[in-house]
Amino acid sequence: QVQLVESGGGLVQAGGSLRLSCAASGSIASINRMGWYRQGPGKQRELVASITTGGNTNYADSVKGRFTISRDNAKNPVYLQMNSLKPEDTAVYYCNANAVIINRPGGITYWGKGTLVTVSS
Repeated sequence: QVQLVESGGGLVQAGGSLRLSCAASGSIASINRMGWYRQGPGKQRELVASITTGGNTNYADSVKGRFTISRDNAKNPVYLQMNSLKPEDTAVYYCNANAVIINRPGGITYWGKGTLVTVSS
């Protein structure tokens, strides 16, 4: 009932910047929390950053000071501004949302299909 579509990935040199976007669509009553996760080659999926409806943010230590998560409004879209990129940031980045569906109580977690970010040295 909820679709998350990411965009903005690509190839960038170390030290460069990229901006990821995630748009949510479907029978959404509200979105409690949105976030970005990533999975690098041979690694487990990890939280990069998240933001609540109230605007509270949380970042992985490895991206603090370099990445910024933001939302235009309480529903969507959500952005991840990535600056000073490093080769170790190379990964598939996934959008994640905890959303409440219209006429259905409780939040459900949804995932996008991911967008590849490659940082060359």
